[in-house]
Order: sequence, then structure tokens, then C-alpha cells
Amino acid sequence: MKTILISVFALSLAGCAGKAPIVSNTPVNERPERSQTAIAHTTENERPPVQNANTKVPPTEGKTKWTQGGDAIDTSGFDLAISNAEKNVKSKPADDAAKKELSQAYYRRAVALTESRQYAAALGDYRKAVKYDASNTEAKDWIDKIIMIYDSMNKQYPPEGQEPPPLPFKAK
Repeated sequence: MKTILISVFALSLAGCAGKAPIVSNTPVNERPERSQTAIAHTTENERPPVQNANTKVPPTEGKTKWTQGGDAIDTSGFDLAISNAEKNVKSKPADDAAKKELSQAYYRRAVALTESRQYAAALGDYRKAVKYDASNTEAKDWIDKIIMIYDSMNKQYPPEGQEPPPLPFKAK
């Protein structure tokens, strides 16, 4: 039995050791057909982006306006934590621990909003988290990720300070 297994193994190795068959004698760079790696398009029918002197939004090069979407969730627990942390910061404006607590409250709500695909509202909370704690690297990473999501969809993202609130939640 042992000799049969060894011989089957040896035959399979011998079968795989040969040269690969030649599929074509024409080198790849000399083939008559030419593959297209990107879709050709034109922007001649697109309207130029509107520039407003009062906004600080960079040119968007044909991006569509951002929209708020996603699933409405109950943020009342997060809102209460943010409210309490804001009161604490107002009473102790120089207290770094109070600012970090407020940053974490905004960060937790932002994570919940991100999970419910409310990216515009989450972006605002991540930005506020960084405002109160500049060392909050997770919030900074999420800001970059959300902006990348908007860019990949060729949409504008909300400018800082113009993010919408979370979608209203209606209990059933």
C-alpha cells in the first residue's frame, strides 16, 4: 500500500514538472488587437462647477451635490452623553479630560451613524471629535475614509460646519 502511494505521488510530480504548453507564438506586445484598460469619456456636455465666493469648498470638478442617506437610528443615548459632556466642558473649559470625554461622546455617535450609513452626519461628529481631541487618530482616519467614499462616488462631501444632523428616528 505504501509503495502504491509513493508511486502515485512520484507520477503526479513527474507530470507537473514538464514545460507549460505554448499557447501562442506571437509575443504579447506584438498582438494585433489592443486591449482597452479605461473607458474613454468626454466632459464636453458637463456644466462647469459653480464657484461661490462665500464658501470655502474646493473646486469639485463635476461632482454632484452631497446628499444625506442611510438608515435612521435612535441616537437619544448618544445625544444625552454629548449634552452632558458639553455641559462639563462649559463648566471646565481648560480641563483636557472633559474635552477628551466630549470627543469620545461625538466619536461613539459617529461610529453608530457610520454603521447606519449616515456618512454626512457622521463626518460632522468625527470632525467635532477631532476638534475637542486633536490626538483622536481613529476619528481622523474615519474622516479620510468618508471623504474617500464620497470621492469614489464622485460626490461632494459636506464642508466643515455644514454637515446635517442625524436623520430623525421614529419609534414604531
